Amino acid sequence: MERQPNYRFATEKPDHIMVSISGDAKTSMTVTWRTDMSSPDGYIECYEKDGEKMIFKAITKPFKSDVNTSYIHWAKAEGLKPGTRYYYTCGNDTIRSKEYHFDTQEENLEHFRFIAISDHQKDNDHYNPDYSRLNKFLKGVLAENPDIRFIFTAGDNCNCGQHEIQWNAMYEGMEGIIEYIPYMMTCGNHDNRGFEFYFPEERNRYYAEPAEFFNNQHEYSYPKNGPEGWQTENYSFDYGNVHFDVLGVNEPELVNEWLIKDIDESDKPWKFGAYHFPIYYAGPNLSNDDAYPMMREGMEKLDVLFSGHEHNFSRSFPIKNEEIFDKPSQGTVHYELGNGHSNPPGTKTTDKVWHASFYPQEEEVCAYAIVEINGNKASFISKLDDGRIVDECIIDKDKDEIRPYRVAPVFGPGRTRMFYKGVDLGLCASDLPPVCKDGVWYVALATLIGYMGGEVKREKGKVSLSVYRKSAEFTEDSSIALTDKGEIDLGNKVFRGNREQLYMPLDSSCKIFGMKWAYAERNNFISIEYPGEDHPVPVQP
Repeated sequence: MERQPNYRFATEKPDHIMVSISGDAKTSMTVTWRTDMSSPDGYIECYEKDGEKMIFKAITKPFKSDVNTSYIHWAKAEGLKPGTRYYYTCGNDTIRSKEYHFDTQEENLEHFRFIAISDHQKDNDHYNPDYSRLNKFLKGVLAENPDIRFIFTAGDNCNCGQHEIQWNAMYEGMEGIIEYIPYMMTCGNHDNRGFEFYFPEERNRYYAEPAEFFNNQHEYSYPKNGPEGWQTENYSFDYGNVHFDVLGVNEPELVNEWLIKDIDESDKPWKFGAYHFPIYYAGPNLSNDDAYPMMREGMEKLDVLFSGHEHNFSRSFPIKNEEIFDKPSQGTVHYELGNGHSNPPGTKTTDKVWHASFYPQEEEVCAYAIVEINGNKASFISKLDDGRIVDECIIDKDKDEIRPYRVAPVFGPGRTRMFYKGVDLGLCASDLPPVCKDGVWYVALATLIGYMGGEVKREKGKVSLSVYRKSAEFTEDSSIALTDKGEIDLGNKVFRGNREQLYMPLDSSCKIFGMKWAYAERNNFISIEYPGEDHPVPVQP
């Protein structure tokens, strides 16, 4: 018998009930809910315990999905008292939800905790995604930590955000949680992913720009203060003494302009951000080229940038302009949260030169972080649902230090290291350091290409290299490379260096193979990247 999808369509009774911060967290809270088309309006009744009920009328809009049309309602309770618990119901005059509650932020708050999670989407069955483990896991965490103020995500909240069946399953999985505690989502690539044909199998994948379903369902759930035309998937909010910037995965140049201005206008001592793709990643072939060059100036104004995507945990040293530092004032800490719903990485991940802490999370476990702000100290505890602690650190602004202490690597004079996608080339390059002559860097390129998985053919006085569907022949004492695109002038001659290996000018050679490089002067290493995610593997005849 052909299986039928579980659409979890809207009914006249409110569901998808969610509280979120879209204004001043001390004096307001937004409630979002969904109904079928029989309820074109709605409101919330909001009240202190045994207090007078206040009514806040909802903004209501139809949400036309790939399979259905329903109403999304947003009501913002305003003029509330700081540090107060409020009870509420939502719906219309005829059908209302049960009673829930939320808490407003206290005045002058400098000590609070929140949960950060990422990649809690589920792909176990696209006919009927099951988020029950996520529900049980998060309820357990909140029971152990009843003072948590909100949930902050780094994206991929559902598996295919351009299909309503996915959001409906995710919201069912969050029942009993986000009706009480603000759910502050970042839009990940899965949240704006769709397929031209979804049943009986996924075919013709695409990504929506803007993130249509994410934006339409949450238009008034979050502050409408992002860049024009790209709001909702980009927004910022304050809680206590922290300013949060939430960054979508589209239009990086425009988002960067907004981010710089938004951070500069904030007077909060802490600046946290979330961006789904990790800038300082753990995968063997990931690339940050579609974001970091365009968003670096804005991102490097943040104290901490949370990310996800790879489904593993990592925490970087403070980083700025490719250089790795020890003190938090010197750079941004990149904090990759792992996956929050037993989704092991789809590819191998590994420790990199920029990581101060790393865990591959290839086990069937859920990961989360509890972040505690206490004045000028911020503590981060990353845990698994079985109780094991993956990582724990404290960023102390007053002492300008991160504990436990770990010193960022600095390599000695004449011992410049070469890293490819953050990994040392190891034994094959242990005594083949890059060489700088008259301001030009040279590397034993054949060693690098061989390490990467490219093809290397050595002959007397020359070497032929092939990788990423490009090839070139380099000759000793010549500045001309013979490539598949014709002759290219390298600008400087190839020479014979350490262990009789041929050394090629780095910049012009990288351009031949579509690679890029950077020199971290403080750390004395060269980092080489390829801006794609190919796996170069030699052809076996």
